[in-house]
Amino acid sequence: MTQPQEPVYPEHPQPQPQPPEYPSDSARPEATAPAHPADGAPPYPGTQTPHPLHPHAHTPPPYPGTQPPPPYPGTQPPPSYPGTQAADPSARSAPPPPYPDPRVPPSHPFPPYGPHGVTPAPPDARPQIPPPEPQPEPQPPHAPDNLDYQNAPGRRVHYTAHQRGADATAVGQLALLLPGFLMSLLVVLLAASILDALTGLPYWIPTLLWVASGALVFHRPSEDFFARRLLKLHRPSPQDMRRLAPVWHEVTARAGVEGDQYELWIEESKELNAYAAAGHIVGVTRFALTNLSSAHLAAVLAHELGHHTGGHAWSSLLGYWYSLPGRVAWQVIRTVVVFVVAFASYFSWLVTAGLVLFIGFLTLATITVLYGLPLVLLVTPYLMAAVGRRAELRADQHAAALGFAPMLAEVLHTMEQSEVQARYQLAAAQGAKPDEPGTLARLLSTHPDFHTRLYRLQPYLQGQR
Repeated sequence: MTQPQEPVYPEHPQPQPQPPEYPSDSARPEATAPAHPADGAPPYPGTQTPHPLHPHAHTPPPYPGTQPPPPYPGTQPPPSYPGTQAADPSARSAPPPPYPDPRVPPSHPFPPYGPHGVTPAPPDARPQIPPPEPQPEPQPPHAPDNLDYQNAPGRRVHYTAHQRGADATAVGQLALLLPGFLMSLLVVLLAASILDALTGLPYWIPTLLWVASGALVFHRPSEDFFARRLLKLHRPSPQDMRRLAPVWHEVTARAGVEGDQYELWIEESKELNAYAAAGHIVGVTRFALTNLSSAHLAAVLAHELGHHTGGHAWSSLLGYWYSLPGRVAWQVIRTVVVFVVAFASYFSWLVTAGLVLFIGFLTLATITVLYGLPLVLLVTPYLMAAVGRRAELRADQHAAALGFAPMLAEVLHTMEQSEVQARYQLAAAQGAKPDEPGTLARLLSTHPDFHTRLYRLQPYLQGQR
C-alpha cells in the first residue's frame, strides 16, 4: 500500500488552512445558497454561524494517491475571519452584500471609551481641592469724614425767603451778552426769511421759537440731556450718594437753601474739579469725590452752590445759547473769506488785492449800518472773561461765609500745585522751559489766578483763627 505523501506547508503558515479539494467534481458536496437573499439586508456580524474551520470536520478521509498537491504560497486565498460568511465558488459573479457599519480593528489593545474614541485618564485618587474664590477688587479708600456737621438730619433748618437770585455779576453777564443776542437775532431772521421764501413758513414762527427756547435752561428734562450728552456726566450710584448726601445736606442747610432743588452729578475724571450749570446741575469729578475729605468736599460744593444762588450758572448758559447763531455765522464767514483769499492768491496778486479791498469795504459798511455793533463783539470776549473771574471770586466768598474758608484755601493750594506740576511736565516733554501764561491768555481766562483767590480769602481766614 502506498503511503500518503506528506503535504508541503508554506514557509509562512496561514492563520487558518484551506480545506483540501475533493478528487472529482462528483464527490464535491452541493453548493449551498447564502443565508440571506441577494437583495435583502445582510446579517449583522456575529449573528451567523460560521462554517467549521477544521480541515477534517464532517468530511471523509481522502483516498491514497488521489489527493492533489497542495497549493503553492501566493495562490492560497485569504483566510476567512470569524463572523463572515464563506465565499461560494458558484456565486462569484454576485457582489458581496454591503455592510452598514464596517468595523475597523483598533490600533491599541484597549477598547476606546468616551466620545470619539478617546481613552479617559484614570481617576485621580488624591482629594480634589476646590479652587480659591476670586478676591473682590480693592475699592479706593475714601478720604476721612472730618466735617463739622452743624445741621445733622432731624434738626430744624431755617431756609431763606429768596434762595435764588441774580447778583451784579449775573446782571453784568446778561448786559454783555446783549450785542451777541442782537447779532444772533439778525442771523435767525435772515435764515427764517430764506425759509419763508422756500417753504412759505412765516418767518416769525422760527424766530419766536428761538427766543422762547431760552426757557429750556430751567427745564429738567433738557438739563438732563445737557448733563449727559454735552457735559458727559452721570447720576451718582447709591455708594456715591452715601458719601455725597450728608455733605450736601450740611452745605445747603448752612446756606438756608433746599438741597432737593438741585441735582447731583458725577464726572469720571482724574482731575480736581466741580461744575455748576444750567438751573439745577451740581457736578463733581470722581477724583474730588474719592480723594477729598468731607470738609474739603463741602468747600467745593459750597463754591458751586454760590454760582447757583448768585445766578451765574443760568445767566452764562443763557448768554451762550443766545449768542450761538451769531458765533456760528461769524465762523462760517471767516472760513469762506480765508478760502476765497487763498484761492485768489494762486492766480494774481492784483485779484487778491481787489478782493481784500472789497471785503474791507463791505465790513466798513456793515459796521456803519449796525452802529458799530461788530466792533463791540470784538471786545466782548475780554469783557466776558473779566465778569467770569468776578463770578469765581463771589462764589469763593459764598463758601467762605458758610465757614469753609480754610478748607477752600487748602483745595486752592492743591489745585495750584497740580497746575504747576502739569506745566513742568509738559515743558519737560517738549524739551523747553516752563513759562507763565501770557498777558493775552490771562485776559481771556475765566478764572482768576490762585494768588488773587487766596488773597481775597484772607479776611475770612483771619477771622477764624
